[in-house]
Amino acid sequence: MPKAANPIAGSVWVRPGRSRGTQPTLSREQIVKATVELLDELGLGGLTMRKLGARLGAGATSLYWYVSNKDDLLELAMDEVMAELEIPALTEAGWREPAAALSRGLRSMVLRHPWFTGLLGNTPNIGPNAMRVTDRSIAILTAAGFSGMDLGYVSQMLICHALGAATVEAGWRRNAATRVSVSELADSLSEYYERDNAAKYPNYVTWWKENRSLDIDKFEHDSFEFALERLLDGLAVWRDRPK
Repeated sequence: MPKAANPIAGSVWVRPGRSRGTQPTLSREQIVKATVELLDELGLGGLTMRKLGARLGAGATSLYWYVSNKDDLLELAMDEVMAELEIPALTEAGWREPAAALSRGLRSMVLRHPWFTGLLGNTPNIGPNAMRVTDRSIAILTAAGFSGMDLGYVSQMLICHALGAATVEAGWRRNAATRVSVSELADSLSEYYERDNAAKYPNYVTWWKENRSLDIDKFEHDSFEFALERLLDGLAVWRDRPK
């Protein structure tokens, strides 16, 4: 079955290993590391086998000793950055901190590698590092008293909170890096808000005037932490509800 029809069946992680014969000078580890570097610099649209070969000082053809195609590279790159997630073991302090670490670690990883979210849902994320994170997360949430599909819902809440927050924050950072700073953007919006829309949207414009000097980086961090703590509060209440 073609990979487009069943991406799991075509995943690099489930296919038999390839017989490579005489080994070239590159290793798969070098190729994956260079792939992540290019993705960080150029994004998903900027990665080509030719650019990767140039980065490694090799022809694009030689890369096929280790990967069948670009899809394989993307799967390998996804799992490479999943290795950055560290989820602490349960302690006497309870389950909240390890559960929060899952969400915090994922947010931080996506901010370092914003291309990651563009692959979710299209590229299988089932490599050994992803499986390690999933296995540890299940252990933590099981020990916390969640089970069955409820455990899956809880995990999804924590993951989606991190992905959503990081995707928006990464967009702000790209904007500041490639076009104008957040403060310049605020200045350019000031006339639009205060002159053209004050009467139409008085609540919003009043809030805007009072808070336009906010530090966007601090705001993004603090709002993520605020929502994460409220999620954990709510989950604790829901878990302990009368059955």
